This record gives sequence, C-alpha cells and structure tokens, in this order.
Amino acid sequence: MANYSVCGIDCDSCKYKEEQNCGGCKNIKGTVFWGDCDLYACCDGKQNEHCGQCDSFPCNMLKEWALKDNPERIDNLKTIMEK
Repeated sequence: MANYSVCGIDCDSCKYKEEQNCGGCKNIKGTVFWGDCDLYACCDGKQNEHCGQCDSFPCNMLKEWALKDNPERIDNLKTIMEK
C-alpha cells in the first residue's frame, strides 16, 4: 500500500521525498520543508487520519492545493475511502 499524506499525495513517489529529504507530513507532523501545512493542520484538528474522512471532502482548500500540484491527491483519497 502506498504511503499517503493526509491530503492524498503518495509520499513514496513524491519528488520532494529525496529532493527536500521530506519524511511525509504524517511523520513530520505537518511541518514540511516550506513551512507548516494548512491541510495537515485542518485534518489533524478534526482528528481525521486523512482529508477523505472529512465531512467537507473535498473542500475548497484541498481542491485549490490539488490544482497547484499533485492533482491526483483527491482521486487517491477517493480510492482509500473505497477500500
């Protein structure tokens, strides 16, 4: 099974894993190389394992982030929820 972040990025195939030595948001508690992740903070604050468990899934913040980078994240979360 893939190592998914709270927002659905496959951390094992993410370019930042090696490029920025990123351990994945779950392992580093949302403090990634560029700062604190708002998506992680939101998910953690709601005590959800990932954004797919949120009543607002997919929320506007997740959609906005998906448009910027890693558009597959929402589909990944839908797949996780189907299992």
